[in-house]
Amino acid sequence: MNKKVSVIIPTYNRSYCILNAINSVLNQSYVDLEVIVVDDGSLDNTKKLIENINSSRINYIYQDNNGVSAARNLGIKHSSGDYIAFLDSDDVWFENKISEQMMFISKNSQYRWVHSNEIWIRNGERVNQKNKHKKSGGDQFLRSVDLCVISPSCVLLEKALLEEMNCFNESYPACEDYDLWLKIASKYEIGYIDKSLIYKYGGHEDQLSKKYKAMDYWRIKSLHWILQNRRLNAEKK
Repeated sequence: MNKKVSVIIPTYNRSYCILNAINSVLNQSYVDLEVIVVDDGSLDNTKKLIENINSSRINYIYQDNNGVSAARNLGIKHSSGDYIAFLDSDDVWFENKISEQMMFISKNSQYRWVHSNEIWIRNGERVNQKNKHKKSGGDQFLRSVDLCVISPSCVLLEKALLEEMNCFNESYPACEDYDLWLKIASKYEIGYIDKSLIYKYGGHEDQLSKKYKAMDYWRIKSLHWILQNRRLNAEKK
């Protein structure tokens, strides 16, 4: 399947891990991709580290600190791929991540987006996911209401689908992925590859989930938008 994939990596003061994320993209077995790193106003040496990488596939973009949603949206704006994949700057992909997903899409054209399983690493140790976090495909709307069961670093989707949804809501300082996935899941089923294709790292102090309190405020705003703008059956309402 000869389609270009744009990989968008938003980052903020992540010089301690950003190279691992970027290298995991450059080492992908899928060749036709570009890497767009959007630096959301980092104050560390992120820019210098990236400028020292010898690769013509990297597009480094700096913006004043405006949040992860704005950073991802800027990356989407500058992307040239048919498909978009997101990678959080503290996560790492398996080298076959994009190849597996593009192969899945080519064989299952009814899906406009796809995700995969993942391995969780917290404070340097592997941890098991709880049953409520177990990933699956198909209609994920009701599961997505309770919690975010789709990880940004696991997703690959059509650029046209993102544009249809107006990309990420930049007014959300957190839960922006919950908001967007809920909007998409209310209209489209998602494909699923039952393989771990990323290492998802957690436990560090600069995670957004630790930065903001009252996270449910943003989730309730998303649910209210869905009720106002989507035609749902009785069960989903």
